[in-house]
Amino acid sequence: MADEWRASDNLADGGANDAESEWRPVGIDISTPSIARVYDAVLGGKDNYPVDRAIAEASLAIVPEIGDVGRFNRAVLGRGVRFMAEQGIRQFLDLGSGLPTVQNTHQVAQAHSADAKVVYVDKDPIVLAHGRALLAENDRTTVVTADLRDPEAVLGHPDVRALIDFDQPIGLMLVGVVHHLNDDEGPLAIVEAYKKALPPGSYLFLTHFCASSPDAVALEKALLTDLGSGRFRTLEEITAYFDDFDLVEPGVVYLPQWRPEEPIGDELTVGQRLMAGGIAAKPTA
Repeated sequence: MADEWRASDNLADGGANDAESEWRPVGIDISTPSIARVYDAVLGGKDNYPVDRAIAEASLAIVPEIGDVGRFNRAVLGRGVRFMAEQGIRQFLDLGSGLPTVQNTHQVAQAHSADAKVVYVDKDPIVLAHGRALLAENDRTTVVTADLRDPEAVLGHPDVRALIDFDQPIGLMLVGVVHHLNDDEGPLAIVEAYKKALPPGSYLFLTHFCASSPDAVALEKALLTDLGSGRFRTLEEITAYFDDFDLVEPGVVYLPQWRPEEPIGDELTVGQRLMAGGIAAKPTA
């Protein structure tokens, strides 16, 4: 899928170094780390630069499983989208979507139902640059450049309104992004604003870094220092984002524990406990 999103064939075979020498998107600062590109680097992607890889490598030194953590998050995204699709959700608003990789929201949703609509929202312009091929892929998927910290702007964006019907149930996705909202930005209020806009029968799907071990706390310190974001919160704090919604089983748990498709061990590793999340429904009455 990553190849489908590339804005230039120069990225095709040469890896990240070719990306640096042959393709530099206009208006994108490659001297400052990007959340989307760091995540891409963690997953072993090519759409990143030295400043992004430095943070990914520092994270690897603290939590050697960091690459697996990214994959746990992508895997639960697929399971979560399939679950919502099975409940009849046919439109998805994916906030802070990041760069494309495997099992993207629209692929999973449209594999279940061809008429499913997906809007990706990210503030990083590189996401839109890589979304150009996606825009041509089908008329049920689009990418919007907007900052999720401004719910009014996102919810009122004409491209969002063109695909998403706010009178029908929506799958709202905040997968691996709320932890990039610092405490002073009011993350609970931001999430609440989106929840309020959802019609009954909608779902909130949220995953988040979890302060589950000393290594997690050390990684939080490194990310806040080097990236400027990456707030690790407790299971109780993460659960609070779902207040007034009905959590589906098994509730807010570590990602490998959320409706696994294969057996997992009784004792989870540091990496397996690095992120937690869940899905909850907005009551219909």
